[in-house]
Amino acid sequence: MLHPTKIDISEEKRIALISVLQGTLTEAIDLKLQSKQAHWNVRGPHFIALHELFDQVAGIVEGFVDELAERMTTLGGVANGTIGYVAEQTNLPAYSVELVSGKDHVEALSGSIAAFGKLVRENIDKAAELGDADTEDLLTEVSRGIDQQLWFVEAHIHAES
Repeated sequence: MLHPTKIDISEEKRIALISVLQGTLTEAIDLKLQSKQAHWNVRGPHFIALHELFDQVAGIVEGFVDELAERMTTLGGVANGTIGYVAEQTNLPAYSVELVSGKDHVEALSGSIAAFGKLVRENIDKAAELGDADTEDLLTEVSRGIDQQLWFVEAHIHAES
């Protein structure tokens, strides 16, 4: 379903773009929740640093969630962010609720961040193919931001090597 808009992008392209954005939005919501899971449950000698880092990741991803959803509605779409939809549609690795140690959370969360980053880069190409520079630019911004968060989280893996 598309809402009427005077935006100068064909209905066919808007439908395809909204689909690309919905997939990205779904994964972003899952990643935000995984980041909060890590934030709330991390334990160990690096607790405060990781607790704050995971909260930072969640906050940055939440900003991406809002931007993605707003782009979808700008294009005349409906952003689906319900927990049931996200749980059913996400392709991110499932996040174990059994994790406790900082190292385990860093490993799990960095894997999900990397998977999300890969999806975003694939979707940049799809937006480019559809000729929507604005969606492409938004996804590029998300890609840069998520790569930086991956760097911050992975730095904790390398520190223990």
